[in-house]
Amino acid sequence: MSPLLYYALPALSSYVMLSIFFLRRPRLLHAPWVSAFCPRLGAHRGGSGERLENTMEAMENAVAQRADLLELDCQLTRDGVVVVSHDKNLSRQSGVNRDVGSLDFEELPLYKEELEVYFSPGHFAHGSDRHMVRLEDVFRRFPRMPMSVEVKEENEELICKIAGLVRHYERDEITIWASEKSSVMKKCKAANPEMPTAFTISRGFWVLLLYYLGLLPFISIPERFLISFLPTIINRTYFPFSCSGLNQLAAVVSKWLIMRKSLIQHLEQRGVQVVFWCLNEESDFEVAFRLGATGVITDYPTALRRYLDNHGPPAPAS
Repeated sequence: MSPLLYYALPALSSYVMLSIFFLRRPRLLHAPWVSAFCPRLGAHRGGSGERLENTMEAMENAVAQRADLLELDCQLTRDGVVVVSHDKNLSRQSGVNRDVGSLDFEELPLYKEELEVYFSPGHFAHGSDRHMVRLEDVFRRFPRMPMSVEVKEENEELICKIAGLVRHYERDEITIWASEKSSVMKKCKAANPEMPTAFTISRGFWVLLLYYLGLLPFISIPERFLISFLPTIINRTYFPFSCSGLNQLAAVVSKWLIMRKSLIQHLEQRGVQVVFWCLNEESDFEVAFRLGATGVITDYPTALRRYLDNHGPPAPAS
């Protein structure tokens, strides 16, 4: 055996053993985050499978099903009003080819009478309420309801207004900053650092890399929520690519990378709550909870409530 291997192999073995030890016992190195709420049942776009998405009616329906979290997206109107809207352009939602930012709040059109449920293709939601709502009105109507507010673009005025509304209604601990982009999240945290944050896409990949390198137990994690898609829905209800082959590949690769009980259990022990979206079938609820997730975000809060009441979150398999 060469001198290099003579010293390297024991060192590598020791590193692997230490990494596994602290992966399973992270609280020996890190004090866990303490959350103000536990989001077992999250309502995607307010519960967009049962009522028209992001309407007050949808949110009231979700709250009636004892939802723990409302998942919302925000846009800014021309006259500076923060509204709850997934899309920047109103074509899909309202049939009007205008951006939210090109209209005053009072000019915003009604939602269509029915909208296809994005994560349940071929299924449509209806409702008597077709009005877009202000984020401030949602805060007033549900003052203690936890919410995840996603910001999609680097709109500093929008970010600052959301941060100000959260402060004004004293919701710092129960309102999550969410964004796919790290550049946006940086601005969000600067605007209101008291709000808990969710992982961005790049930060999520970074955590996966650290996990597979064995370094994750030794690195601090500022985020309090991992809100991730469940890989089993790809090519079934979620089609991120137009090419079916790419969707199949994404399903296989992401399932192998993400669906690791030891990773999820490590994060949970550190107080990072893992929530999978957007799950609309009971079999997917089962998979998510068996992996050890804190909760699930769904378009159908009634279905998830029924599942939780009948089964509860199953204990993760050993």
